[in-house]
Amino acid sequence: MSNDEKLDDIPISTVDSPSVVLELIHQLKIKDVMTTMVLTGEKNQSMRHIQALMRENKVTGIPIVENDQLLGIVSIEDIISALDNGCIESPVGERMTKNVIHLQDDMPLSFAITYLNKYRYGRFPVLNKDNNLVGILTSTDVIRNLLIEMNREVLRLEKLQKGTENAAPSTFSEMEFTTAHYNFELAGRASTEIKKALKQRNFDPKLIRRVAIACYELEINQVVHSNGGVMRCSIMPDKVIITAADTGPGIEDVNQALKEGYSTANEYIRSLGFGAGMGLANTKRVSDDFTINSALGKGTTVRSVVFVNSSKEDH
Repeated sequence: MSNDEKLDDIPISTVDSPSVVLELIHQLKIKDVMTTMVLTGEKNQSMRHIQALMRENKVTGIPIVENDQLLGIVSIEDIISALDNGCIESPVGERMTKNVIHLQDDMPLSFAITYLNKYRYGRFPVLNKDNNLVGILTSTDVIRNLLIEMNREVLRLEKLQKGTENAAPSTFSEMEFTTAHYNFELAGRASTEIKKALKQRNFDPKLIRRVAIACYELEINQVVHSNGGVMRCSIMPDKVIITAADTGPGIEDVNQALKEGYSTANEYIRSLGFGAGMGLANTKRVSDDFTINSALGKGTTVRSVVFVNSSKEDH
């Protein structure tokens, strides 16, 4: 199963990167950074024809489509294999890679980085909700667009800092966000907005990071494992409370679910780079106070509290 030649990891982490980068990779969508002008081939064309297209356009992978539907992909590895086996004149449909790993255009950019680091392919086809091919994403696309957006974000933060230098962190605030099952377009929105609110109130960066980790893990858990739910954040002078309440199937064994590495995620979720069984464990790790209540068929409610004066670290 190959989308392209293997590359080194993209030097961006979806966990340990600076906060500005983390905000951007959860805020930007794949459709914001992908290449939309896609060179494609047809299943009845010969492998030699695709080889010539690669050479002429200086690319190392070409998606094969029919009526905008992705049928497969031909990579440089497929061309080499056809040459070695004397099949370079064979129709593409007989030699292409059919089991193609792809991205969806409304996924957060963090998903693309997870894919690039996990599979290390040179490019990924991007499909829309109708499964039509709408773009190609490479590591170059990610890095180039992140640099552009980081420059804009730094300028924005500099202006914001000037206007909020005297802001008091004691301002009370309540925030609420909804999530939906497998709605990856909204995934990460709550954690991004909560981080912004905490920064505007000049909370300590270590506290902000811990709250962001808890919020993001709980938010993704709702998207992946529940039927949808609500994320609530209470910002107080002495603490920040994150409450995640969903209408999911509930957790059969809470103690087991809290163990690192335990997961009920299916293969689709694992292919996205999630389902490692660290969500609840990570949330508990960064929390000063952590409670979870769950009932089969009735959903799950998790409460994470981070105290302002806590000496607890996020690792």
